[in-house]
Amino acid sequence: MQKAPKVTLEQWRVLLAVVDYGGFAQAAEALHKSQSSISYTVAKLQEQLGYPLLAIEGRKAQLTGKGRILIKRARQLLNEASELDTLIQTLGKDWEPKIELIVDSAFPTAPLLKALQQFQLQSRGTLIQLRNTTYSSSSEEIPTLLIGSQIPLNESADFLLEVSFLAVASPNHSLFDQSTNIANEPLTEALHIVVENTSIDDKHHSSPSPKHSTEQNWCVPNTQSAIEMVTRGMGYAWLPISEIKDQLEEGKLKALPLISGNKKSLSLFAMFEAKKNAGPATQCFLDLLKNECLKTIAL
Repeated sequence: MQKAPKVTLEQWRVLLAVVDYGGFAQAAEALHKSQSSISYTVAKLQEQLGYPLLAIEGRKAQLTGKGRILIKRARQLLNEASELDTLIQTLGKDWEPKIELIVDSAFPTAPLLKALQQFQLQSRGTLIQLRNTTYSSSSEEIPTLLIGSQIPLNESADFLLEVSFLAVASPNHSLFDQSTNIANEPLTEALHIVVENTSIDDKHHSSPSPKHSTEQNWCVPNTQSAIEMVTRGMGYAWLPISEIKDQLEEGKLKALPLISGNKKSLSLFAMFEAKKNAGPATQCFLDLLKNECLKTIAL
């Protein structure tokens, strides 16, 4: 069994206030305590430890060498205690302690990161476990929130946005050697880079697959890997236009002139089982994500 600590959190809080506010009087004002109370607490703390943490130089209290070592750890301890207190309040208000979030790799990066950043400020200690992975509707472990194109039965779904895809390759790729538009046969001979399926229904691809069949498919884990491989001239791919704007403008990627058309679109939805998993934290994050998607659509 662990021994009770010699020093209380309140004693560390008082010492930090003296250091951060620059003196006993300033700390007393900040903490709404008397200066004598602040002085007594610090003196008692040093007595319990058996060595000084503060040294008076002129009118200002300065940390000793040992004080500088302990004050850093004390600050971490108080931050952890504050986080624990926030989590206690969160659970008391029925906010979920954790949100399991599965996001289709086709979903644009910018709105997702902006929503996550905003949620961090409002999360009340709720953690987010973000995954880009295949989810089967028959799985026993049901994530809190799913973002994908396939809507499982008995799950509510909210439309988020439509993602546009473009068939692209490096300008130096042999597919551009011919002067006419590209038909089916050249594609069957070229390497097709496919982003790993992260759709909810693992029987279907979440990203649009080309109408053309090809025997040379390489599967990669995420969109960024596909962009890198295609930019290096290794093959062609259908990639989200929002994620390859820079490469297109810089001439590192070029749209393939396909006879059947080089653009496709995919609707993405947010899905969750409200009765089992969706609490106020999930709804808060979903509202933030919807708002960022609306901004993206408006651009």
